[in-house]
Amino acid sequence: MSGFEHYERELADLDHEIRRYAAICRVDLGNRHEIDACLRDHHDTWAADKARSSLQGLLVLRIKLEAEMLELGFSPPPLIPPAPPEI
Repeated sequence: MSGFEHYERELADLDHEIRRYAAICRVDLGNRHEIDACLRDHHDTWAADKARSSLQGLLVLRIKLEAEMLELGFSPPPLIPPAPPEI
């Protein structure tokens, strides 16, 4: 066990930080190509590259947390909730 005792809270906090760094990196989390490009391409400035590295680490941490939750029988919510149906 990773030490996470309150999965819902930990996941919510993690998702908040992922969304924050995605905004800093100007990445649409609903667009896999933008995520891949951001994580693959290094940036000119230290600040931009630091944000990219932070986003990458947070996404890896979320994957590990999701795997642990699934192993224990929990169902983690998606990072990006599905869009509501159009009326």
